[in-house]
Amino acid sequence: MKTDKMIAADLFSFYGELLTDKQKDVLTLYCLEDLSLAEVAEDLKISRQGVHDAVKRGIKLLEGYEARLKLMEKFQTNNRLINDVHKKMLELNEVLLNTSTQPEILRTKVGEVVNIVLHDINAIIE
Repeated sequence: MKTDKMIAADLFSFYGELLTDKQKDVLTLYCLEDLSLAEVAEDLKISRQGVHDAVKRGIKLLEGYEARLKLMEKFQTNNRLINDVHKKMLELNEVLLNTSTQPEILRTKVGEVVNIVLHDINAIIE
């Protein structure tokens, strides 16, 4: 299970360039380098409360970008679909390598895999 900090790091990887340099500095140290609020405050020479506020504001901005653009959600969905296509192609390869497979079973399996692959590719394209 991903922690809030891990989710924030994922969002930062997608939308970090939309933040100000100061917000990027704070979130880089806090989310990506996994420093505590106190460590970030010491590193950037600002108060711990200032870091806390900057982190909350930055994460809220990142969540807002994701709510509107859904780039991370689309990326994750496409990765799942691509992994599914890969898995089905490996299964098909096993069937094809099995020379004792009867032609009707082979045709059925090839048809199933082609339908799944086409469905997943269409979902990625949309």
